[in-house]
Amino acid sequence: MKKVIFGAFLAILLCSASTTYAADTQIKVDGISVVSDVKPEFKNNRTMVPLRVISENLGATVNWSNSEVTLTKDNMKVILTPNSTSAKKNGEKITLDVKPYVKNNRVIVPLRFIAETFGCKVDYSNSTVTVDTAPLVIDGVKIKALQYEYHMTMGGVVQQINGNAYNEAIYHIISKNKGTKVKAPDSYSWMVNIDTPGSYYKNGQYDFLDEKGNSAKQYDIYSLVTAFPDELLSGYPEVLIYDASEDQWYMFSNAAGESIRQMIDTAEKNGFLKVISNNVV
Repeated sequence: MKKVIFGAFLAILLCSASTTYAADTQIKVDGISVVSDVKPEFKNNRTMVPLRVISENLGATVNWSNSEVTLTKDNMKVILTPNSTSAKKNGEKITLDVKPYVKNNRVIVPLRFIAETFGCKVDYSNSTVTVDTAPLVIDGVKIKALQYEYHMTMGGVVQQINGNAYNEAIYHIISKNKGTKVKAPDSYSWMVNIDTPGSYYKNGQYDFLDEKGNSAKQYDIYSLVTAFPDELLSGYPEVLIYDASEDQWYMFSNAAGESIRQMIDTAEKNGFLKVISNNVV
């Protein structure tokens, strides 16, 4: 009888310890505390986290199909099935030691397996799980942060994104969507010029900063000023991008610009963006 009581007590103690671990555990990606509406949990000695933590903060895209979850980043593809230990990693069948599952309409996945699969380093110390992602490298230079600047009618704002996955994603959006080379517009500036048809205003400057804070690569995105009759704007592209490092203009697209803005919004929501200066009156 005493053994039964002791066994029950031990089970309760272990369950309590797991609950405490989940409640107290903090997850940091690239030094930034990850905020989630679902707390991390502890299953079979594994930290379980919402899939959103992986998809957004590690730079992986997620797709649902036939009750399977596919995570993709660069050349790596992982397919998971909720409530199953069977998974695929680049087509190779593997067995997980803990099942992904659904809780509160969130897919919960094993953090270490996913993070290490996508080339991240994971460590645990003092109730904190740290995940370090690989930095973006441009022409052999490691990028520490992306500095984003935009202006309004009365002043400008400078912000920085410090998450490697976000910086890499934005850089890839720019690289993949640079179109054909074009000549520099006759009129372009931070301000909207309503006197000259075919003028462009700069809606964003993107500086990829090295470890010393210097700009290793700068891109400026410009939009066509549309305060003119359509016939006066015929032949002018809606969006252009200027590669300051090459001193070269390229065609760009509204869709690519919107993707960058969405990525910046997500970085801000998850705590990876900080305001450096804001002098908007």
